[in-house]
This record gives sequence, C-alpha cells and structure tokens, in this order.
Amino acid sequence: MTATSATVTEALKSVKGPDGKDIVTSGKLSGVVVTGGKVFCSLTVDAAEAQVWESVRKQAEQVIKGVPGVSSVLIALTAEKKPGSASPAPQATAPHGGGAATGRAVQGVPGVKAIIAVASGKGGVGKSTTAVNLALGLQSLGLKVGVLDADIYGPSMPRLLALKGKPELIGGRTLRPMEAFGLKVMSIGFLVDEDTPMIWRGPMVQSAITQMLREVDWAPLDVIVVDMPPGTGDAQLTLAQQVPLAGAVIVSTPQDLALIDARRGIAMFKRVDVPVLGLIENMSYFLCPHCGERSDIFSHGGARHEADRWSVQFLGEVPLELKIREMSDAGTPIVASEPDGSHAKIYKEIAAKVRGALEGSAGKRAAPKIVIES
Repeated sequence: MTATSATVTEALKSVKGPDGKDIVTSGKLSGVVVTGGKVFCSLTVDAAEAQVWESVRKQAEQVIKGVPGVSSVLIALTAEKKPGSASPAPQATAPHGGGAATGRAVQGVPGVKAIIAVASGKGGVGKSTTAVNLALGLQSLGLKVGVLDADIYGPSMPRLLALKGKPELIGGRTLRPMEAFGLKVMSIGFLVDEDTPMIWRGPMVQSAITQMLREVDWAPLDVIVVDMPPGTGDAQLTLAQQVPLAGAVIVSTPQDLALIDARRGIAMFKRVDVPVLGLIENMSYFLCPHCGERSDIFSHGGARHEADRWSVQFLGEVPLELKIREMSDAGTPIVASEPDGSHAKIYKEIAAKVRGALEGSAGKRAAPKIVIES
C-alpha cells in the first residue's frame, strides 16, 4: 500500500494537543509531504509552549510510522511568537531534542573538531563544486573530512560524488553517513528522489539541517565542510545558531553582479560573528585549450578587490575549465580524479590556506546569540 498525504493527515487526527484538540483540525499541522514512503511535515505552535508540544511531536511521529507504506518520518516543531509578545531574540526548537534553543551557548557536534560553511550570495557561481573539491583538498592534507549538503532546495552532493541509495539507520535514530573518496557525506538528496521538489517553509529547512548535523554518526572528523544554499537566509542563520561555526568561505565569480551578492554574504557572517576565512574567485579566467590564449569572460580580479575591501583573506583563483565541469558531472571531482593535475593543485593550495585560517581561529569562538533589531 502506498502512503499519501491524505492517509497520513487522516491518521494524525488521532493525535491531541495540550488543548485537547486534534492537531489537524486545530490548524497546528501543516506542510504534509509524502514521497516514496518518506513523510515530511511540521507542527506550528507558540514559542512559549514549544517544550510541551515536543511530546505531541513524538506521538505524531509514532502514529505516522504506523501508516502502511511509510518508511521514514521527519516532523519539524516550529515555534512562532504571538503578535505583540516581547522577546529579545527569536527561538527555534530543535527536532528530536537534538539541538538547543537559540539564546544560550550551543555545543558543537560530538567528535567533530571544526565546521566550516562554503557559501555564496547567489546561485550559479560553482559553490558546490568548490565545496567538494575543497573538502578533498583538506583531506589531501591528512585531515578526516565530512561534507554536509545543506542546500535543501537543490542538493548537489549525490550527483557530484556519484552516490546513490539512502543512509543506514543505526541505534534507532542515528543515520550512518554515506561515503565517497574517503569523505563522509550527508544530503537531503539521499532521502528524497532527485526530481522531487522541496516545497518547504523555512522552519522545516532549519529542522532538516539540524537533524543532519545532530543525528548523523559523523565522528571522528577534523572538519565538516557545509555546502550552503545560496543567499543569506534560514540555512545560514540555523547553522550560526545551532553550532559554533569555525568560519565561512565565500565563493564568487568576478563580475559585479555576483560580487554585490558576495558582499551581502560577507556582511551577514560578520554580523552573526562567524569568521570569514576567505574569498574564492571561481570561473576567474578561461584558457583556450587550442591556442592557450587567456580570456577574462566574467571580468577578473573583482573577488580579490572585495577581499581587500573587507580585510579578509583572498584564497585563490579557480579557472573556468571544461574538465572541472566534466569531472563534477561524472561524480569524480577533479581533486580525486586527477590529484596531481594543475587544477587539483589550485584547490589544494586553497585548502592549505583554509586550514591555516582554521588553526589561527581555533578555540576563539562560541556559538553566537542571534538578535534581531527592530
């Protein structure tokens, strides 16, 4: 029997909230998505009642698991502030009790020494390709490395690393990460079909990212490289709130339009007290494979100028290269497929600078408190 949104919703009518009303007719339940036996939904409650509703969330999870055709469940508990109520900072309830609420210090992921975010102000700048090759570059330096694909709306790691299947569940609630080229990898792309649109509200994205950090058997690792979604939204703030990020790497192309968005990314991480480890200029130039002539298709040097302007480290230039794209599409990133090649050397040099920046900032930062100014 195949589970549907209708059958799951009907089953959840048996779950009552603290007010005695079932969660469906009371309007607390929203966003029920069922794909391939995997169920995603959220419960939206007042922030002051979040702890009370956690037991309801657990009960709803068990009910859904009992629906024929259901193979896995993810329920986000979303806490919203009532209009007019006073609060110095927004609060978010972590799923399955795995995280901590905003507004107090949050511990790192057990067994992981450092977590860095690879981010971009806009899409289409090669961020994911850069993230996976950076991870492999760090690994080449002798580090144990994991990759978290936090781009919920457009997960790329299953394709970039030619990984299929879904993670194994161990110990009842913990997922064993997938592995490729010696990297531990987790992505929402392992849990949903490639063609399935992720039509999720922000709180569901936050919960999914938190679970992929807290309920995955990452340890032992020296560093997790997080491939962020483009922009400066929920995913970035969730990581800043839920874990003590060691720093962020910003990826941009040289042209002005991309650099405008890169500035926003740098400014956001600085605003939430996350060190910016450096800026990478991707698609920096093109060398003709036939005549060797260089062309600055997207201009050149803009990222270096921005790094100087913001007093952050310029990590390097990555060329617009057909082979990098071909290897990425084939699931064999250039650093893994041609580790001694000239392009792998560029990524390894960038990785060495990132490691140096990490060592320089180790132990200097705890997770920040996020305060929204009115």
